[in-house]
Amino acid sequence: MSDLEIHPFTPDDADAVAAALDVRRAVSSADAPWAHPALRDAFDGLLRHGWDGEPPAPYLMREAGRPVGYGSLEVTERDNRHLAWLGVEIHPDHRRRGHGSLLLERLVADAEALGRTVVGLDGWESPATSGFAARHGFEPRSREVNRRQHLADVDRAAVRAAHDDAARAAGDYELVRVVGRTPPEMLDAVAELAASINDAPTDDLDIEDEVMSGERLRAYEDAMEASGERLYRLVARHRPTGELAGHSVVAVETQRPTVAHQHDTAVARTHRGHRLGLLLKAGMLLWLAEAEPQVETVDTWNAESNDHMIGVNEELGYRVLGRTLLFQRPV
Repeated sequence: MSDLEIHPFTPDDADAVAAALDVRRAVSSADAPWAHPALRDAFDGLLRHGWDGEPPAPYLMREAGRPVGYGSLEVTERDNRHLAWLGVEIHPDHRRRGHGSLLLERLVADAEALGRTVVGLDGWESPATSGFAARHGFEPRSREVNRRQHLADVDRAAVRAAHDDAARAAGDYELVRVVGRTPPEMLDAVAELAASINDAPTDDLDIEDEVMSGERLRAYEDAMEASGERLYRLVARHRPTGELAGHSVVAVETQRPTVAHQHDTAVARTHRGHRLGLLLKAGMLLWLAEAEPQVETVDTWNAESNDHMIGVNEELGYRVLGRTLLFQRPV
C-alpha cells in the first residue's frame, strides 16, 4: 500500500472537494440508495461551517492518485471536549482492502493528538458496519432511524384534524412563525428553548448535554444559509407568561426545493403534557403547504428509543427508510 496516501484538505481545494464528494455520492448510492444525492453547495457549506459553526476536518484518501476514501474528524469546544466523532467512507469499488482500517487509524491518532479520550463512529446498519466497528474495538451505543414523509401520500384532512385536536389541548399557547434568521429579540429565548433537545434519549452514548447560546444558534443559521437551506421555525408561545414553550424547525433545499429536512423539534420540560409536539409538527406541515407547496418529501431522524416523537411522526405519515448504528470506544 505504498501508493496509498491520506491528506487533509481545505474547502478552498476545489479538486479535493470534488473528489471527496464523488466518493461520498458513490458510498451513499451503494449503502443508502434512498438518500438524496449530496449537492456540491451543501457539501461546501458543511466543510466551511459544519452544523453550527464548527466545521469538520476533512481527509481524502488516494490510491495511485485515484480517490478511494473520505474521512472526517469532528470536535467541538463548546461542550463534550472529551469526544471526537469520526467519519470513514470508502468507495464501494475499493472496499475490503484495508483502506477503511488505515483511514480510521489516522483519524484516531489525530483525535488523540487533540486530547480527545473517546471516539465515535457511525454507519448504516449492516453486517459490514457492525463487523468493522467490532474489529476496531468500538461498542454499539445507540441506533437512529431515518424516516421520510411523502407529502403526496399524506392525508391533509387528517393532519388538519390532528392539529385542531392538539390545539384544543394547548389552548393557552399560540404559534409564532419565523422564516430564516431568528429575530434578535428572540435569539436568547429560542437558544434556551433549543437546549430542551438535551432531554431526547441518547441511549448508552458517552455524551454530555449540548451548551446552547444565542451565538451558537446564529452560527447554525449561518451554516444552513451557506449550505443552501431555507429555514422555517414554528414556535409555541405560552400566552399567560409569554414564555417560549416549544419549537419545530424544517429546512427546505433552495437548489432542490422539492426536498426538505426536519431539524429539531423540542418542548420545554415545564410545558409538556399539552400535545405541543403534535401541534408543532402538524402546524409545520400546514405552513409548508402554504409557503413551499412544491415540497415533496421531508426526512427526519430520531433515536430508535424516542418512542414519543416517533409516535408523532408515524401519525403524520413518516415511514422508515433505514437505520444507522452509533459506536464508541476509548482512545
